[in-house]
Amino acid sequence: MSKEENVKLTALSSKGGCGCKIGPADLAQVLHALPPKKAHPDLLVGLDTSDDAGVFRINDDTAIVQTVDFFTPIVDRPYDFGQVAAANAISDVYAMGGKPITALNIVAFPIGTLDKEILTAILRGAGDKLREAGVTLVGGHSIDDQEPKFGLAVTGVIHPDHIRTNAGSKPGDRLILTKPIGVGILTTSLKRGLLDDAEIDRVTKVMTTLNKTAAEVSAAYDIHASTDVTGFGLLGHASEMAKGSQVGISIDQHLVPILPRVRELAVDGAVPGGTKNNFAHLEGDVSFPDDMEQIDKWILCDAVTSGGLLLSVAEQDADKLQQELLEHGVESAIIGEVTAKHPGHITIRTAK
Repeated sequence: MSKEENVKLTALSSKGGCGCKIGPADLAQVLHALPPKKAHPDLLVGLDTSDDAGVFRINDDTAIVQTVDFFTPIVDRPYDFGQVAAANAISDVYAMGGKPITALNIVAFPIGTLDKEILTAILRGAGDKLREAGVTLVGGHSIDDQEPKFGLAVTGVIHPDHIRTNAGSKPGDRLILTKPIGVGILTTSLKRGLLDDAEIDRVTKVMTTLNKTAAEVSAAYDIHASTDVTGFGLLGHASEMAKGSQVGISIDQHLVPILPRVRELAVDGAVPGGTKNNFAHLEGDVSFPDDMEQIDKWILCDAVTSGGLLLSVAEQDADKLQQELLEHGVESAIIGEVTAKHPGHITIRTAK
C-alpha cells in the first residue's frame, strides 16, 4: 500500500465533515459592512444576487463565468478528494448555464509533514475530473499550510442572452433536483468511522459526478431559474431562489431523494454544525408541518458538497425533462413547485 493510499485525510482536518462554507448570516454581515461600489455596466451577475458565479460580458456574443471554491478534506482517499473538489468547483458554471473551459488549482498543504505522493494524488484526481469536463488546467497557486485544503478557480463562457440565474422562477414551475441529498451527514459519519466501504463509495460517487450531463440535457429546455445545492443545503439554496424570484416554493419532503442510512446516522448524532447553522438561518423563511421531526428538518438543510442542480422549469416541460434526465443516468426527481403565494417563503409538505 502506498503512502497516499494509507493516509486518512479527514483526520488531518480540524473541521472535517461537510467542508461547509461560512454561514449565510455571518457572510451577509461581512458583505454588508463593505462600502458600496458602482457596478460595471458589463457585470451581468455580481455579488448582490447571491448567485453561484459571477458573469462579465466581453462582447455582444460572449460573457465569462467565474467561480472559486476550496475546502478541507471530506473524504480520506486523496485522489477522491481531488475529484470531489474539481466537480464541486466546476458545478457553479453548469448552474449558470455556461461551458467551463479553464481552471486554476488552489493548494494549501503541509509539505514538510505529509508525503508529496498525497498531494500528487489530489492533483491527479482533480486533473482527471477536469479532463472529463473538457476543462484545461492553466496553472494555480500553492502555500505551505498545516491543514490541507484544495479547490479550484474555474472560468466558463456563455452567451449573454442565455445566462441562468437563481432569480427567474415563475409560479406554476416544477422543481427538479438532480442529485440526492444527505452528503454532509454521510461525510461526517465517514470522519467518525461509521460507514462501510460500499457507503463510502456511494457518497463519493455522488460528489464526484459532474453536473455536466444534467446541464447538457436541460439546455434544450426553458429553465427559468437554476442553482446548485451545496453548502447552504437544499432549503438554503431554494430560499435564495424564492427570494430572488419573489415567489413561494412548496417542497414535498417525501419526494426529495435522500442517500441511504442518512436518517439513521442523523438520529445517532452525525449532523454537522453547518447543517444546524443552515436550519437556524432559515428560521422564519420555512414552514414545516407541525408533526415533522427535527431530524427530518435538519436533513432538508444538510450542508452538501458537490450537490446536484435545482432547476425551475415550466410545468408542461417538467415530466419530459425529468424522463430525459433519468434516461441519461441522472439521479433526478421532481420535488416541488413554485407558487405565487407567500413570496420568498418555502412550505414543506409531507405525504398524506
